[in-house]
Amino acid sequence: MEPIPPAWRLSRRRKLKTLIFLTARVFVVPLLRLLIRFRIEGLEHVPRIGPAIVAANHLHNADPVLIIAAFTRPVLFMAKKELFSVPIIRWFVRQSGAFPVDRGRPDRQALRHAEQLLREGMLVGIFPEGTRSPTATLQAPHPGVGLLIRRNPEVPVIPVAIWGTEVLPFNGAKGRRPLRGWPRVTVRIGAPIRIALQDEAGRERTAEELADEVMVAIARLLPEPYRGAYRERVVLGSRAVRPSTPAGTGSR
Repeated sequence: MEPIPPAWRLSRRRKLKTLIFLTARVFVVPLLRLLIRFRIEGLEHVPRIGPAIVAANHLHNADPVLIIAAFTRPVLFMAKKELFSVPIIRWFVRQSGAFPVDRGRPDRQALRHAEQLLREGMLVGIFPEGTRSPTATLQAPHPGVGLLIRRNPEVPVIPVAIWGTEVLPFNGAKGRRPLRGWPRVTVRIGAPIRIALQDEAGRERTAEELADEVMVAIARLLPEPYRGAYRERVVLGSRAVRPSTPAGTGSR
């Protein structure tokens, strides 16, 4: 086994939080499987150690909680700054390790914090679309995830697809899709990838292009009805992404 780089060694506080997370997960996941027939696929793709950008589609307020529960390591999500001004909710958000992001503009402070977490070997979660999809299909991404990739090209991206949450209640202004039968929620974790910063001609790709490539990787994991504007991109194929081989990858 390769030695863990000093920067990736957890502080005493992070070790305690990780222990609490793993203990809670033992009870939470079986409960979710009972309540919403919660299914997790691709746990073998979660690296044992080392940083990664966890990029997922977004359908419901519960998505971050369910994705965090699906992973066998803590995922620290970017969360809209408005949540940090709501009493009670902000306490839970902070306890999950989330940090605020201003979705209305390029938030350099949030990017710097995400980069610091990656340097510490953590998993940073982001929803490239920036908000919940009103149609339950993929929407165009914001450039934020592309900026994070461009500034941290050595860090792999773990694409994640979640579906089934669009029928759950308490989704705010985004509404709720019709529910037929008992809810069934799936989180599918894809293999880590590295996205090329240059095209075939050697031109530097924009943050928007990098973010778009992340969306294609997520679309490949989703059932066809959820792919939206990326349906044809998946069928016809697109620019190749290179599989990553992060340290400590193993099955769970």
